[in-house]
Amino acid sequence: MTQTVPLLALLAAVPAPAPAPAAAPAPAPAPTAPAAPPAAPVAVKVQNPLSTARGAETIALTLAELRKFSPGLDAQKIVVMDAKRQPVLSQLVDGDGDDTPDELVFQTDLGAKESKTFTVESGARPTYKADDFKVYGRFVRERHDDFAWENDRVAHRMYGPDLEIWKKEPLTSSGIDVWVKRTKRLVVNEWYMTDDYHRDNGEGADFYSVKQSRGCGGVAIFAGDKPAVSRNFVSSRVLTQGPLRLTFEVVYAPFDAGPNAKVTETKRITLDAGRNFNRVASTFKVEGGGAKLDVGVGIGKHPNTELKTDKLWIRTWEKVKDDDSSLGCAIVLPAGTAASLRSTDLDTFLVAKATAGVPFVYYMGSEWSKRPGGAADAGGWTKALQEQARDVAAPVKVTVSAKK
Repeated sequence: MTQTVPLLALLAAVPAPAPAPAAAPAPAPAPTAPAAPPAAPVAVKVQNPLSTARGAETIALTLAELRKFSPGLDAQKIVVMDAKRQPVLSQLVDGDGDDTPDELVFQTDLGAKESKTFTVESGARPTYKADDFKVYGRFVRERHDDFAWENDRVAHRMYGPDLEIWKKEPLTSSGIDVWVKRTKRLVVNEWYMTDDYHRDNGEGADFYSVKQSRGCGGVAIFAGDKPAVSRNFVSSRVLTQGPLRLTFEVVYAPFDAGPNAKVTETKRITLDAGRNFNRVASTFKVEGGGAKLDVGVGIGKHPNTELKTDKLWIRTWEKVKDDDSSLGCAIVLPAGTAASLRSTDLDTFLVAKATAGVPFVYYMGSEWSKRPGGAADAGGWTKALQEQARDVAAPVKVTVSAKK
């Protein structure tokens, strides 16, 4: 006999499902680190100690000094503001080639005895435009290893190893060449590209002759009456490339400089925008000789040249062949340097003592009578180099402090 069980009774007999386990509580959010306070602004006061105006003064501030007053200052977020809260073009400078900036530089004009105040603070550094760049330099492999450099006033070059073995026109020389300009544009790349820079096509030219001389500011070692000079540089590197400051180095292989002595020179050159003069720092390594050297900084002798000398400077003003113009070259030594004048068949030298391993600093500059706003004659060039000597002897005073 079949027994029928009601459906409701069957459903009631099915055990109820076990309750679901309680969900684990959500982890508490990690505590948020407090936002780092913005880097404190830093006040920078610059003062001209002279009773004459000076233009295009480059103010260089080490990041280490700035961080004494603003430890959180991020180099990539630094801006410079003037007293009217207007941004000032600035440049981060790597001085030792480790790809980390060491300095901040900017420029200002200063009247006689004038003081100005700037603020260095955190902000968005602007992206440079091509027109911001007033300096440029590079190794020119395609022209047999030249190194050429320029700013908005002057241009120069030195010679690398391949030029020594160029079949067409070999040259062995550690002298410095001068290119004259009458444009503020940067022209080095275009002049090499067109390869027509030994005549003036409206912007300037290479009218200067170096050959085996010191050119405009090359050096020699005197171990007696005869100067010892190096061959062409063997390596180069750019440390900072504008828009306001160019710094690069060239290295010369060891050369004989006296009995059983060999000297290696590393030459570091800095050229700023708006200046006729380069700062040159030559560091010498000596093997087999003493620590003291007699270093001569020379200017090549050319026909139709007027030479003028002083205790700390020499300058030339020469007629340009096949051109109705003149060009000048000058060397200035720092104040307090004890120097003597020497002359050879090729060059006129200022000779001073240098110590191995310690940078030997001097200034080298040039001018062209056709450069707008430049020295038009020998008297104007003498005045310009005297101003350079004066400025070197009395640098702008810079004071860094916490912004109040």
